[in-house]
Amino acid sequence: MSRGGEMVYIPDDSDFSSFRDQCESLEGWHCRYNKAGVTVWSQGQEENCTVQKIKTRISCKDVPAETLYDVLHDTHYRKKWDSNMIETYDIGRLTVNADVGYYSWKCPSPLKNRDFVTLRSWLPLGNDYMIINYSVKHPKYPPRKDFVRAVSLQTGYLIKANGAGACVLYYLTQVDPRGSLPKWVVNRVSQFVAPKAMKKIYKAGLKYPEWKRKHDPGYKPWVYPEQNTLPSVSLTELSVQHADSLENIDETGLSEDHLSTSDHEA
Repeated sequence: MSRGGEMVYIPDDSDFSSFRDQCESLEGWHCRYNKAGVTVWSQGQEENCTVQKIKTRISCKDVPAETLYDVLHDTHYRKKWDSNMIETYDIGRLTVNADVGYYSWKCPSPLKNRDFVTLRSWLPLGNDYMIINYSVKHPKYPPRKDFVRAVSLQTGYLIKANGAGACVLYYLTQVDPRGSLPKWVVNRVSQFVAPKAMKKIYKAGLKYPEWKRKHDPGYKPWVYPEQNTLPSVSLTELSVQHADSLENIDETGLSEDHLSTSDHEA
């Protein structure tokens, strides 16, 4: 999504339009999973390729689009529902609808945990909402010894209103995990990890209004930019995170036998 160039930039309307098209189009996508209201597709790459493009979709009854948009922005609430997250925080703001943030992710054992520094941008469009990101380098947040620094080439959400009080959520991601992963991991992402993650977001949406009433209900800096107290970050401080500049580890020999039972839940 960094337009293949060296310059960090803030996504514009054409980027959001392209992202929406990718979410809604079926051309070139192969269905990998379709159960209980959740569909998962992959695109293009051979199955043994670790840089897969994955797309998931879930229908969320009784969750308005604006509620799910709040859920995906609210880092304090994320700690309540995202059990894969180790740590997340906002680093600084670029504009009223773009910031830089950090996220570390607990990978299924026995894989090493991953982390990301990303430039994130968001756009409300009537009753629909989009949030997209890609990896950047920030001089104060270099790769850490306890994580493998992964690269988001393009990741994001499209939330589409679906009548009164319901919505459809798309999640599209293309990530370089900076590791040669065993084939079973690639398969598990589409069969277990992605569906489970979508169901978690849906459940989080159902519970969010009650939680938010008790936790600073008026505070939504993603809706009210004047509430944003993050330090300003200049684009000149950032550079595009290229995968080939990071360590690449070989985890192809790791066995699926060591997975904990919680990793098997869909």
